[in-house]
Amino acid sequence: MAAFSIYNQVLISSNDMAQALDIIILAAGKGTRMLSERPKVLHELAGKALLQHVLDTAKALDPALICVVYGYGGEAVPQAIADSSIKMVKQEPQLGTGHAVQQVLPHLSEKHVTLVLYGDVPLINRETLRPLIRVAQDNKVSLLTIEMENPQGYGRIIREGGKVKRIVEEKDASPEERRVTEVNTGIMVLPNRFLPAWLAALKNSNAQGEYYLTDVISLAASAGVEVVTAHPAHHREVLGVNSKGQLAQLERMYQQEHAARLLDSGVTLLDPQRIDIRGELVCGRDVVIDVNCLFEGSVILGDGVKVGANCVLRDVNIGRECNIEPFSLLEKASRGAGCRIGPFARIRPGTQLADEVHIGNFVEVKNSQVGFNSKINHLSYVGDATVGSRVNVGAGTITCNYDGANKHRTVIEDGAFIGSDTQLVAPVKVGKGATIGAGSTITKDTPAGELTLSRAKQISISGWQRPLKKAKD
Repeated sequence: MAAFSIYNQVLISSNDMAQALDIIILAAGKGTRMLSERPKVLHELAGKALLQHVLDTAKALDPALICVVYGYGGEAVPQAIADSSIKMVKQEPQLGTGHAVQQVLPHLSEKHVTLVLYGDVPLINRETLRPLIRVAQDNKVSLLTIEMENPQGYGRIIREGGKVKRIVEEKDASPEERRVTEVNTGIMVLPNRFLPAWLAALKNSNAQGEYYLTDVISLAASAGVEVVTAHPAHHREVLGVNSKGQLAQLERMYQQEHAARLLDSGVTLLDPQRIDIRGELVCGRDVVIDVNCLFEGSVILGDGVKVGANCVLRDVNIGRECNIEPFSLLEKASRGAGCRIGPFARIRPGTQLADEVHIGNFVEVKNSQVGFNSKINHLSYVGDATVGSRVNVGAGTITCNYDGANKHRTVIEDGAFIGSDTQLVAPVKVGKGATIGAGSTITKDTPAGELTLSRAKQISISGWQRPLKKAKD
């Protein structure tokens, strides 16, 4: 048994561990119960593909190689990932998990260990995986298992004298074996030096007619290689997705876990059950978030920020003491301190708001800069504009920025007052301290400090009558 002697008794540092690690992610399955043409691993949890969650965890372990085994859906998986640092290997036909790992064998280093993950198990924690990797680097096999009161559907861990001897899939298990409550999660770490012989020895004489990767456990035990098991901190880490119902359950678990972290960090959530985070949410002190808010991409909320009910924030940076009123949508923009936005406001990409800006109800701002203490409070559209400080934009104002082919810019200088129902036809500039009379259509630059009007003469038409509604036949 000299070939299986332990060659390294030293606990390896995390950096050395990363240099000696290969990772295989199995992602070839169709997911029949998903009832979808999309490969199962591309369905989204918290706004990100299941497979991408696993890839992010894998990258955090800093491995020498990450290899994704794909199959169903043709090139949909590699096209969706589009990451040159990931090795993509196609499994065709798909003859089981053991066969999948066989396809990767030419890319593995004999001196490394291989961690096997699954593209439909998105919540696995990297801190759960690190001890498994260290164990395998002592020339052992490490296996992640869990205890389940109802293990139906899972492969059972079969022990003799306390030592793992094999894994038996439920369809192949005897009645006695089915009573075992320790089950296989599928996640394991294997020393690569043994893999060529073990994979070559796999047989498909089972109920599924497939080559099971789990059969390497019995091969390892027979060869005198110790199989060490560990349990995850939470069962949710190893839950897979096989149906839309299971996907929805994992979504709630994911959101509840993030809500708990926010609460622990001092954020006030008026209802922790009604928040969705689809990216990264960073909060300062004394942040308050009302119900049914959605955070996508990278969102930063400064100290004292209040987010009203039913808001959507996507890739935004909100300055301290800002108040986001209910039903507002903010996307790819930045806000200064002390701003008030909404309700029912839409802030579109490219917008920058200075301190103490007010954006009111049913106001849309796009690709614009709005200066200190300026106010756009009612029913207005401001696009492709530069608005100075202390500007007041009246209700119903529109910057007419599009001529049917090209976008043009509007400049409103400091202290200007724009009357209600004004159209500013870009390119145009409103001078510093200028006033635009209500109901004006401005097509030329207006002088600083003066009142500019553009109105037709008011007349009354004698004898005019309103149209009458036609009688129905």
